[in-house]
Amino acid sequence: MKKVGKNVNNENHFVKDTIMEYLYVIAGAAVVAIGFNAFLFPNQIASGGVSGISTILHGVFGWNAGIVQYAFNIPLFIAGVFILGKNFGAKSLVGTLALPFFVILTESWDAWTYNPLLGAIFGGIVVGSGIGLVFKGKASTGGTDLLAQIITKFTGMTLGTSVLLIDGIIATSAAIVFDIEKGLYALVGLYVTTKTIDIIQLGFSQSKMVYIITNKQDEIRDRIFQEIDRGVTKIPAFGGYTGHEKPVLMVVVYQTEFTKLKQIVKSIDPSAFVIVSDAYEVLGEGFKRA
Repeated sequence: MKKVGKNVNNENHFVKDTIMEYLYVIAGAAVVAIGFNAFLFPNQIASGGVSGISTILHGVFGWNAGIVQYAFNIPLFIAGVFILGKNFGAKSLVGTLALPFFVILTESWDAWTYNPLLGAIFGGIVVGSGIGLVFKGKASTGGTDLLAQIITKFTGMTLGTSVLLIDGIIATSAAIVFDIEKGLYALVGLYVTTKTIDIIQLGFSQSKMVYIITNKQDEIRDRIFQEIDRGVTKIPAFGGYTGHEKPVLMVVVYQTEFTKLKQIVKSIDPSAFVIVSDAYEVLGEGFKRA
């Protein structure tokens, strides 16, 4: 009975996760479409992606942006199914169909600004947020977003970097088709988009990961336990020059606790070597639950 109940719980959990992923995809596609029609398209900002291609082709030939996106997305979607698998393809099919649909649905909306700089910045934020939501759903809206995930799979690049690499070519093309100023605005929008994608994926860094190399490990460890109430991990290490064993202390703290940690280390061992980096998605006791 316990095994049956466990299987039912696992199945329910899987269904819930799947539904949430599809909701991420649909919501993300709608957000991207709003950012496109409210900020980018009316200002002729082709900041990458199939949406950027559709902006350029509309400027040259007057073609409908939504139809152009369908025309480019379908072949790229088929390629994604073969490379990324059927499960990815099912969700990406929803994104591939949803994005042009929402673009056509919102194409009659008035622009929220005709200032190209504001259009680039806020368009990048809104579009990047939408793409980030779609990526959280483990899918794509098709087009170069899908190609970015393929590159990420094989290279290990972040999704934001992959998008920047591919879409930079499209943004540069905008400078040729429209003018250099529009091309520069497109690059601004592209940069903002990639940074927003990474923020949506990773979240804002609210924690710091600190490595401490010191001869007074036990004293520092005990003070951290007592005054900050954070766990400390001792990592085996050896000095590269001396060859002597010198473990490294690793501790993760909230940003609000970091100043206190520095004071503790400095008061015990002013010569301690300290390395600090941002920590994203910290899961576990004392932080966010998985």
